[in-house]
Amino acid sequence: MGRFLLARLAWTVPVLLIILVVNFLVIHLAPGDPVQALVGDFPAPPGYLEQIRHDFGLDEPLWMQLFRYGENLARGNLGYSFANRQPVLGLILARAGTTLILMIPGLVAASVLGVVLALAAAPRAGSALDSGITALSLFGYSVPIFWLGQLLVILFAVRLGWLPAQGMTSLRGSATGWGHVRDVAWHLVLPAFSITIFFVAVVARVARASVVGVLSEDFITTAMAKGLSQRAILWRHVLPNAMIPVVTVIGYSFGYSLTGAILVETVFAWPGLGSLFVASIGNRDYPVLQGILLLSAVMVVAANLATDLAYALLDPRVRRGYGAAHA
Repeated sequence: MGRFLLARLAWTVPVLLIILVVNFLVIHLAPGDPVQALVGDFPAPPGYLEQIRHDFGLDEPLWMQLFRYGENLARGNLGYSFANRQPVLGLILARAGTTLILMIPGLVAASVLGVVLALAAAPRAGSALDSGITALSLFGYSVPIFWLGQLLVILFAVRLGWLPAQGMTSLRGSATGWGHVRDVAWHLVLPAFSITIFFVAVVARVARASVVGVLSEDFITTAMAKGLSQRAILWRHVLPNAMIPVVTVIGYSFGYSLTGAILVETVFAWPGLGSLFVASIGNRDYPVLQGILLLSAVMVVAANLATDLAYALLDPRVRRGYGAAHA
C-alpha cells in the first residue's frame, strides 16, 4: 500500500507543474490589458500606465514573468491582486471556505441519494419505479445547472416566497451563533439543491448500471440460493462490488463541481470562488485567476488521488496487481 501511495504522489508533481505552466500561458496570452482594465476610461498619461506595468512586473518578458511566478510560488506567495489590492492567498482562502460550504453538502447528498436510488431501481429493472428513477436521472443530467437555478429562484423565491433568492446571509440584522448558522443554511437550500440534482443524476445512472452488472454474477445467485434476504444481498454483496465505478464518478464529480459552483454562485450571488473568478476575468486580474486555477487543479488532483486510494481499499486486487507489476 505504501509503494502504491508513493507512486501516485510522484505522478502528481509533474502533472501540477504542467498545469501551472499551461494556466500561466493561457491567462497571459488571452486578449486584454490588465492595466487598462484597472484604469478604465480615465484619461491617464502614458507614463502613469508604464509605471503601473513596472510595479506589477507586466513590462518584463513572458518567460521572466513565469520564472518569477514559480519563484514566488515556491515561497508560498501567490502574488498580489491588481483589483482587490491584497495578497492573493488570503483572498482565495477566504472565498474557498464559502465555496466548500456550497459544494460539499451538495456532493455528499448527491452521492448518498444516487446510490440509494440505484439500489432501489436496479433489482426492479423494467418496473415503473426503475423507469421513473431513470427518467428523473435523465432529466437531472440534461438540464443546465444555471438554468435549473433560475427556475428554482422563480418558483421558490419569487412566486412562493419560501426561500431567499440570493446571497449567503440576510441583509437585515446580524445574527450570531446558531442564528447565523440557520441563516446560512436557509440561504444554502436553493444553490445546494441545484448542485445536488445534477450530480445525483450522474451518480444514480452509473451506480444503477454497476449494480445491474453485479446482480448477474454467479456469487449473487449463490447468495440467493443460500436464502439470504434481498436487503442483505444488496448491502453486503452487491454494493461493495459495485462501488468502484461509483467511486470513479464521485471523484470526477468533485472536480467538475468546481465549474458548476461558478455557475451556481453567479445565479445565486453566493460570495465564493466562482463570483471572484468571474469578477477577476473582467478585471484581467492575472494573479487571482492563476491562484484560483491552481487551487482547482490541486483539488482535482487530490480528488483523483483519493479515488485511486479508494480503489485500493475497495479492491485488494488493485494493490496486488500494482505490486506484482513492480516486483
